[in-house]
Amino acid sequence: MNANVQTTAGRALPLTRAGLPWAAPGLAALALGAVTVSPDAYLHASVARMLPLALLAVSVAIVTGHAGLPTLGQVAPYAAGAYTTARLAFAGVTLAPAHLLAAALAGAVTAGLLGAVLVRHRGTVVLMLSLAVAELTAITAGQWRAVSGGTDGLAGIPATYLLPGMPPLVADRPVLLYTATITIAATTAAMLLLRRWRMLLTATRDNEGRARASGHPVNAYLLAVHTGAGAVAGVAGALLIHTHRWITPADVGFSTAALALLAVVIGGTRSLPGAAIGALIVLGVRDVVAAPWPGHAPLLLGSAFVVAVYLLPGGLAAIPQRVSAAVGRVRQSARHTPRPAERTPT
Repeated sequence: MNANVQTTAGRALPLTRAGLPWAAPGLAALALGAVTVSPDAYLHASVARMLPLALLAVSVAIVTGHAGLPTLGQVAPYAAGAYTTARLAFAGVTLAPAHLLAAALAGAVTAGLLGAVLVRHRGTVVLMLSLAVAELTAITAGQWRAVSGGTDGLAGIPATYLLPGMPPLVADRPVLLYTATITIAATTAAMLLLRRWRMLLTATRDNEGRARASGHPVNAYLLAVHTGAGAVAGVAGALLIHTHRWITPADVGFSTAALALLAVVIGGTRSLPGAAIGALIVLGVRDVVAAPWPGHAPLLLGSAFVVAVYLLPGGLAAIPQRVSAAVGRVRQSARHTPRPAERTPT
């Protein structure tokens, strides 16, 4: 009997740990569902406009946390996806599936070309190179007037249609539902793909020399991950156009890249849902919490970064594991604490 109980308990713990990474997407879906049923149209519009950055943060987490390449350069495929979507809309192609596919392709191609250079470097060098990519992305967007509209940007982008014959996505609630669905679906798909590559990426990230000695093409693995993350960033760029219907070079520059990387640090570098939640927190601090103190948003964001680094190592995603470990230690100490001897009546 005791053996059966121990076996069952021993199986329950791994199942709980295996299901833990999927708790965050489920909670996020429930939270978005609660926001959707709210009658507040302003809340719908605000959350919908936050989700493109959330998906961009997911792509940054893929490269930074899983590939081990800290990056600010994901704004390049993000911009490629956004401008591809905008130009298709102006050309009369207004179907959302076509936009998403074209944006993912544009993002993947852009990330693949950049990755051919970036994956050859590590650590601070790749971070500095990606910083240059972010700056050059904004400069290119500001000067390539034929595509980007120059520093004035593009405005009045036609609304998208989910399917032929359906009304355009302009109302706040449908836009939120559509954006949330795409964000959750893309994040879940990325998690499933990374789950299959987890052992290879862990070996590449934690002991690259040994992985190379074992015959693994490390740079090819990293290039594949970088390209896939670019596709995710491209989809995020498409969502930017679908939710805002305008774009300027400032939307794809260093400030956006820094916000995405900050979201990854706060949410957890190796947690895709954590990165998305971190992006919502970052935008909430910038746009809501800092509203009573104009000009102090950078100070609040910097404070949030310091708190996340020193008080939350591993980000928000590590909190459930830390709580579980603390509860386990308390239970173990209670189990080994000797009970007071019972007194026998005289």
